[in-house]
Amino acid sequence: MTDHTIKIAILDMYNGESNQGMRCLIDIINRFNQIVSFKIFDVRGKSELPEVKKYDIYISTGGPGNPLEGNGIWDKKYYAFIDEVSAWNNENQIKKHMLFICHSFQMACKHFGLAEINKRNDTSFGVMTVHKTKEGLNDGVFEGLADPFYAVDSRDYQVVQPNLKIFAQKGAKIISLEKIRDHVQYERAIMAVRFSDYLVGTQFHPEADPISFIANLRNAEKREKIRKMKGKRKFRNMLEDLLDSDKIYKTNETLIPNFLRIAINDLMKTKKILSN
Repeated sequence: MTDHTIKIAILDMYNGESNQGMRCLIDIINRFNQIVSFKIFDVRGKSELPEVKKYDIYISTGGPGNPLEGNGIWDKKYYAFIDEVSAWNNENQIKKHMLFICHSFQMACKHFGLAEINKRNDTSFGVMTVHKTKEGLNDGVFEGLADPFYAVDSRDYQVVQPNLKIFAQKGAKIISLEKIRDHVQYERAIMAVRFSDYLVGTQFHPEADPISFIANLRNAEKREKIRKMKGKRKFRNMLEDLLDSDKIYKTNETLIPNFLRIAINDLMKTKKILSN
C-alpha cells in the first residue's frame, strides 16, 4: 500500500453477534483493494471509534437490538463521532464520506432529529422491493438500480413520521421508501436518507448477498420462524428472489460500490486540486 491509499473505517455495530454482514462488507471493500485499506472498530462491544482525521471513508454497520437504547458510553461516543464528521465536513476542503446501514441508519435519523423511530407491528425480514423517491431517482448511490429495486430487509424497528421542517433545515432528503401496503393502514417506512452530500444511510442491507441470507436459513429454528411468518408460498418466492441476478445480486454489486466510487473520486479530485 502507498501513502495515497484511501483508508476506510468500518464501525462494527453487531455487538459481538456472529454475522454474515461483515463478511459481505469486507468482500465488497476488497473489490477496491488496489486503492483502499480498512480497519474494523468494535463500537458497541469495546466502545472503539476511530480518529476522524485518520480515515477517509466510514461505513457503519447494521446490528441487533433497539436503536433507541445504549449503555450511556458507546452510544454517546458514537453520536459525538457523527457530530465530529459533520463538523469536519463543514470546516475542511477534503470531505469525509459516511454510509449508515440499518441499525446505524436508525440511530443517525434519531440523532439528527429527522423522524420518529418505533417498533414495527411485526418483524420485516426477507427480500423486499424498495422504491426511489423523486430525489432518489437522481442520487448517485442508486445509479444502475431499477425502480423499484430489491434488497434484504431485516428489522424490528422503523423510521417513520419525518419532520420535513428539520429535513429542509439540514438539507437532508428522503431518497427511498418501503413498498405500498394497500391491505394495511400503516405509514410507509423511510428506507434511505441522504443526510448531506457526504453522508447517506439505508434501512435495508445493501451489503447482503444470497450466501449471507441462506446462512440465516441453516438454523432450523430461524427457518421455521420465517416460514411461519411469511407462509409457504411467500417463503418459496423469497428463495427464488435470492437466486435472481437482477435482485439481491444486483443491489450487492451496485449500491455500496457506487458509494465507494463516489467517495474515492471526490477524495482524489479534491486532493489533486489542493496539490496543484
